[in-house]
Amino acid sequence: MAVDQTHLDRAVTLAKAYGATRLILFGSALMKPQQAKDLDLACDGVVGWKLYELGACLEEELNIPLDLVPLTPATPFTRLIERRGKNLL
Repeated sequence: MAVDQTHLDRAVTLAKAYGATRLILFGSALMKPQQAKDLDLACDGVVGWKLYELGACLEEELNIPLDLVPLTPATPFTRLIERRGKNLL
């Protein structure tokens, strides 16, 4: 399953609807989108259960397996995402 710009545009639209202030693409969809089997995103501005609701909504709408990571609180992993990922929002 490939990840294309349509997936990313829809992800940004949905993330904004949930109040996201940042959305970062990382992982296989960033490095090799034509070979990606899932979508890895990191998000800021969506807290608590709303983050899980956003993840479920993204996975259902995009019809692709999804990993959604909160950027706050900062960890070594999230700092790596911020350095190497692509800002979508």
